[in-house]
Amino acid sequence: MLELMGDWQRTDHCGTLGASDVDREVLLMGWIQSHRDHGGVIFIDLRDREGLVQIVINPEISKDVHEIGETLRDEWVIALKGKVKNRSAETINSNLPTGEIEVFADEVRVLNTSKVIPFLIEDDINVDELLRLKYRYLDLRRTEMKNNIITRHKVVAATRDYLNSTSFLEIETPYLTKSTPEGARDFLVPSRLNPGEFYALPQSPQILKQTLMISGFDRYYQIVRCFRDEDLRADRQPEFTQIDLEMSFVNESDIMNTVEGMLTSIFKEAAGTEIGTPFKRMNYEDAMLRYGTDKPDTRFGLELEDISDVFRDSEFKVFSGALGKGGVIKALNLKGKAGELSRKEIDDLTEDAKTLGAKGLAWIRVSGEEWQSPIIKFFSDVEKDNLQKTLNLEDGDIVFFGADSSYIVNLVLSNLRLKLGERFGMIDHSKFEFLWVEEFPLLDYDENENRYTAMHHPFTSPFEEDIELLETDPGKVRSRAYDIVLNGVEIGGGSIRIYRKDIQEKLFHTIGLSQEEAESKFGFLLEALEYGAPPHGGIALGLDRIIMLIAGASSIRDVIAFPKTQKGACPLTEAPSEVDIAQLLELGIKLDIKEEEKS
Repeated sequence: MLELMGDWQRTDHCGTLGASDVDREVLLMGWIQSHRDHGGVIFIDLRDREGLVQIVINPEISKDVHEIGETLRDEWVIALKGKVKNRSAETINSNLPTGEIEVFADEVRVLNTSKVIPFLIEDDINVDELLRLKYRYLDLRRTEMKNNIITRHKVVAATRDYLNSTSFLEIETPYLTKSTPEGARDFLVPSRLNPGEFYALPQSPQILKQTLMISGFDRYYQIVRCFRDEDLRADRQPEFTQIDLEMSFVNESDIMNTVEGMLTSIFKEAAGTEIGTPFKRMNYEDAMLRYGTDKPDTRFGLELEDISDVFRDSEFKVFSGALGKGGVIKALNLKGKAGELSRKEIDDLTEDAKTLGAKGLAWIRVSGEEWQSPIIKFFSDVEKDNLQKTLNLEDGDIVFFGADSSYIVNLVLSNLRLKLGERFGMIDHSKFEFLWVEEFPLLDYDENENRYTAMHHPFTSPFEEDIELLETDPGKVRSRAYDIVLNGVEIGGGSIRIYRKDIQEKLFHTIGLSQEEAESKFGFLLEALEYGAPPHGGIALGLDRIIMLIAGASSIRDVIAFPKTQKGACPLTEAPSEVDIAQLLELGIKLDIKEEEKS
């Protein structure tokens, strides 16, 4: 039954045929989406990358072809010759791009058969993701997944087209590089030629792209694979792709304008959407104050309000205790929705808050002139009056409070804000809302390590007027860093870099790196900075996240052809896997793994 293609050559893709092709002889190849026998006449939906077309196998045209047609099954690969015909008016399928026509087959070849598939090749299937990943080649046949991969191609193509047109050079940096563990764990690669020594797969080409600026290549880009050995979430993968840029003799606005132009081009080409520029800008302090996060979703309001001053002298121990420990009190006023939020929903929101580290979730419901809440009895009349004025409390409002450390309050209320925004339909999901967040703190204080660490990375430039604070008050130093946020998702981050050796060494010292450690990890960069390094800056954008948002997918796994699971495994290839003992011996590696660790 199986035949070779022979001298047959495809003339058209299935999904490209239309009324203009009527009476044309075509030769099509693809997969059988479905087949139906209607009283002797067989109808087949034939699918290829471009879409579906209906095939008609009529015994009156060819009994031999009809006999073959009776044997066909879903997902078999076939080739056919036939003539394009108009469908009758009553059989036109307006939901299908090829729905006005059908192809009457007069010759069919079976190129390959298929086993019974483990799940249907349809969108919106209810199938376990592990099964989909095990049979990823089948999953990618589904229209939704196929379109995601095509969108990925369009985004990459638009990126290259735009950057090539604006004098950027695409330059590759190595995958086998030096380990400089300062953030996530490195993936290590043993060197056979240098026993006992290891390469690391790059978490970012950061240092090398800065070195390219020192080389004089003043506009560099790379669509680059990066690797991080970290715990995974829906928007993380051990290997991921960045749009990586670096520019010399620029300031923050130069880089932001370049990125805005690039994203405008990407969204026009890949999503058919016009994006308005310039993008909104907000400093870090304002973002944390109003939204409780440095990646706020600004498609809707419902902002947080710091009410610490209202309760500065409060006798309510929950509030006074938080302030006494250096914490804050914030409120979120859900105006006019008190009657639409049930007590069970409030209890569920309270439990959600507890999972994020809060001790509870205080609230007040306003009903006419009455305030309903277990905590009202602890408020003085002055506090009630000031609270009413500060939050503009009105009939129908319900207010939620957070009183704890700044970290916990912001975490809890920013998550609550998103939940309430979704619950009450405040978020326009058809909208793309970009935001630049800038002027981040340069450093974070790590309580566990008892030292300052770089909030972004240790090559980020401080504001010039803040440099002297590195020695006296490091926590107040502002950085020339900026993140770009889309619909509440951080899609990229960058900064103006340190380009002077003395300042770079000063920052290394502030984050606890000795001179010996700095030389060991970053010596080649420190030396390069002494050979005429220009002022420079750049950014890296998460390609996978951008595509996820364009495609409306819930995970970046759905926009990567062959992703890993949340445990970093590939069900398709069964990677990672054990290797032959001879390979380990050649590398001088001896394993010491207990059986329980392997399981």
